[in-house]
Formats: sequence, structure tokens, C-alpha cells
Amino acid sequence: MATEVLPAEDGEAEGCVQCQQGSKLVLFVTGKCHWGCDYCPLSDNRRETPDMFANERRCTTWDEVIEEGRAMNATGTGITGGDPMLDMDKTLEAVRQLKTAFGANHHIHAYTSIPFDPAQAAVFGLAGLDEIRFHLLDGTTEKYRTTMEACANAGITVGVELPCEPDKEDQLFALLDDLETVPVTFLNLNELEITVGNQDNMDVRGFNLSGGITAAAEGSAELALRLKHAAQDKPYHLKFCTAKYKDAGQLRNRFRRRGQATLRPYEVLSEDDTILFGAIPTSPTDADDDMKELQTALGVSPGWLHFDAVHERIELPLSVAEELAEVLDVPVMLVEIHPTHDRLEVGLVHLNEHR
Repeated sequence: MATEVLPAEDGEAEGCVQCQQGSKLVLFVTGKCHWGCDYCPLSDNRRETPDMFANERRCTTWDEVIEEGRAMNATGTGITGGDPMLDMDKTLEAVRQLKTAFGANHHIHAYTSIPFDPAQAAVFGLAGLDEIRFHLLDGTTEKYRTTMEACANAGITVGVELPCEPDKEDQLFALLDDLETVPVTFLNLNELEITVGNQDNMDVRGFNLSGGITAAAEGSAELALRLKHAAQDKPYHLKFCTAKYKDAGQLRNRFRRRGQATLRPYEVLSEDDTILFGAIPTSPTDADDDMKELQTALGVSPGWLHFDAVHERIELPLSVAEELAEVLDVPVMLVEIHPTHDRLEVGLVHLNEHR
């Protein structure tokens, strides 16, 4: 199944292991990026923005970032963008803040396409950056060698991460040999995805969807598997991550983890890793009296009741709501939300026929 937590492969990057478990905070530090890659899947609301997001939460302070990390019991953080190294000071501060808040064992990896000043590698190593993943813009290590070596010397695990583009077969096979000449311990190939953000560009290149419910580009997986077979005896680990697993596996595992960590006493986690609870609409002026009546008449514990002032409703256990739906003459509902900071509502079902 795409949602299961896969066992770690021998030699797999620690950042990938934790990501698959859903235990890595995803920290988007900046939308700045100068490269204009035509396959970039970044949404318009994040492209070129200076804003910061921790998972799905827009953050303006480090306290908010740390709060989101605690809300999912994060064991590590993946720093992404845009290109994090286009705001190097902010990325460095992120590493320092996260290590201070969560300790030295909190695993941090970062992505970049920039062969940045090698002198900065030691600075990031001292701050505690554990792993760095280079996106090679020209498909070779030529411009990145010095920076890669400096990172390795600073104690940072070095890897390469690229989309597996079906029309770059020769370049990717050549890269397998090229990587043997630099201190790289892993190569991650991601199945190329066709998204709203890159569809026009993918059409120009002649890429089609592979079919089914996945956003994967046709031919990407087949090429990745051939590359993985060819790299069996290489001194680094090659991992192929499918589009389906990224969406249905890693994201779902992270949602499940956050949901389990933040469930309120009256909520339950569904099989789809959404949060379910019951609700009865009421006005702010009536909320206290209505909740007292529920406590008195049904013996419902105060901790199982919550008034949501934004939606003007009393939230309560679904099992209680189902019982009330049979006797109350007011709307009783099942509410379904994502286990995100903004508790995005994704479903609303009326449990009775309100007259």
C-alpha cells in the first residue's frame, strides 16, 4: 500500500527514513529561486514569496515554527523552498533555532541548487546541519565539487536529489559514474510529476500522465528503475521515490502523526487520517447554557465539549452526537477536518433531518 511506512533500505539517507515515517517537519524558508526549472511543482502562493511555512502553517516567528514541530512530535526537519541558500542567513538561523529547541539529535537536512561559498559549509556544520541535498542544475557535479567536499569535511552528509526526467536518460546514466568522484553518499531520484504549476511546460516537452490517480509523468518510473539497477554496485545509495508514495504515503504519515499528537478528548482519527467529531450549531450567547444542559442531561464531561466561536458550534464526541441526532430537533452534524494547524474542514454531514 502507498500509505504504509516502508522499511529503510540499506544505506538510505536518514532524512528519507524519517520523512517516510511522517516524523519530519517540512520547513519552507523562502520561495526565492532564480533558476526557473520548467518542472517546478511549486504553487503560485509560494513561488517567489519571502514567507515561511512550517508544514501547512504560515509562520512569522520562530516560536510558531517550533510550536508546529512540537505539535507533530517532530524528530527532524527538512528545510526547503524555493532555494533555502538564497536566504542563507534565514536558513542558518533555522538550523540554530531547531537544534536549540529540539536538541542535537533532531535531524536536519536542507536542499539547494547553489554551489555556495565552501567557507559557509563549516558554519552550517557547526550550527548542526546534518545533511545537504544538491540539485545539480546542469546534471553534473562540475560546479559543485568544492562545495560538496567542504560540506563533507564539515561533517555534513552529502547527497544529490533530482527529478527523474524521461528525456534525460543519457545524462542521468552518465551522472551515475560522475557521482563516484565526489563525497556523495546517496542519490535520490523523484518520479517526475505533472502539476498545476508545471503542466504547460510539461506539455511543451511532450510529457503525459502515466495514468491512474497519480500525477506521475509517463516513463519516469521506468527510467528510474533502470538507473537503480545500474547503480547496484556504486559506493552510494540510489533511492527512487514515487509520486504516489510522496502524496499517499509521506504526507498521510505526517498527517497521522500530527493528528495522533493533537487530538482533543472528543475527537477520533479516521481511517483516512482525518479528524472526526460531532457538532451542534449554537450562538455565542447560548453556548454556555447549552453546554451546561448537555452536561446535566447526558452526563457529558466538560472536557468532551468545546465551543468553536468561529463556526458558532458546540463540538462533542461523535458517538454522543449520533445519540442526540435521534432526539434533538436542531441540526446535529458530523464534521471532518484535516489535522493541520488551520484545521481545514473537508466534510460536513447532517446526522438528522432538521425541521
